[in-house]
Amino acid sequence: MILVFKHFFYKNYVGLSLWPFIILKHDGLKEDIVLINHEKIHLKQQQELLIVFFYILYISEWLIRTAIYLDSYKAYQNISFEREAYSNEKNLNYTSERKPFGFIKYLSQ
Repeated sequence: MILVFKHFFYKNYVGLSLWPFIILKHDGLKEDIVLINHEKIHLKQQQELLIVFFYILYISEWLIRTAIYLDSYKAYQNISFEREAYSNEKNLNYTSERKPFGFIKYLSQ
């Protein structure tokens, strides 16, 4: 289910997934198939990690990478879940082809 909350986002962020919703900054983004696919990849990640473990791992990885890079945005860009989603967002079949725990291969990249 896609929801729109324009005041929910910080700076340049325009979308996010909070199981079971995709939340967008404005209505026009519903037509952005790449963004929607990116968020659907996150929903798959959340589902396979029983939702709560996704958020625990996501925040933990962000904190560790922030300490490493001393840059919270660079840390965000290098979270394995984000790397998987950005690497595959243009493949509109990815969510059906994706192997379980596909984010793991992006941990060390």
